[in-house]
Amino acid sequence: MEYATCIYHYQKKLSILIPDPTSIKSTYEELVQKDTNIPFPFWAKLWPASVVLTDFLQSNTKWVKNKKVLEIGAGIGLPSFSIAALAQEVIISDHAEDAILLMEKNIKYLQLANTRAACMDWIEFPNEIKADTILLSDVNYVPEQFEPLLKLLKQFIAAGTTLILATPQRMMGAPFITSLQPYIKESHVHSFTENEQSIDISILILQT
Repeated sequence: MEYATCIYHYQKKLSILIPDPTSIKSTYEELVQKDTNIPFPFWAKLWPASVVLTDFLQSNTKWVKNKKVLEIGAGIGLPSFSIAALAQEVIISDHAEDAILLMEKNIKYLQLANTRAACMDWIEFPNEIKADTILLSDVNYVPEQFEPLLKLLKQFIAAGTTLILATPQRMMGAPFITSLQPYIKESHVHSFTENEQSIDISILILQT
C-alpha cells in the first residue's frame, strides 16, 4: 500500500517523511472498495502519545544516550528517529509492512548508519532481540492483545531492560497499566493539544 508523503518538521530539530493525510484517506477508500477486510492504516498517523514521548526523550536523554534502543509498535517511529543520533543502536519495529517501508525511507533520508527497521509482531516476538531501552507509545488500545504484549514486556523487564511507555489515559487501557504497576518507577503526565482539545498523556518508566 503506497501513500504519498509529506515532510514533518519536529521543533526545527528533525524533519522526516510522513504519509500525507489526504493520500491515506483516498488510498484507503479505494482499497476498501475492493476488499472490505483491509484494515485502516492506524500506523500512518503521528499520534499524540508519540509526539509527547519524543518531547520527553529530548529532555531526558539519559535513557537513550549510548544505549541499544528498541521501539515496539512504532508506526512512523518519530521517537526513535529523534534520538538516533544519541543512541548506540536503534531498532524500529512494527507489524505493518507498509510502516517498515516508510521507516526504511526515513533511515535513508536521514542517513542513519546505526538504525534499522524490522517487521516484528509482539505476539510472536523474536527471542534474540535485546535492548537497554524499549520505547512504546499508544500500544495499549486493543484489550484482546494485552496478554501477549504484557508477557513480552515483563520478559524484557526481567532481563534488566528499561521500558518507557507513553499512553493516553483511556479507560480501556487501565487494566493494562494496572498489570504493570509493580514496575513503574517514575510517572509523568503531559498535556497535548489536538484539534483544540487537550489530551493527557502518561509517561511511565518501568524497571525491575
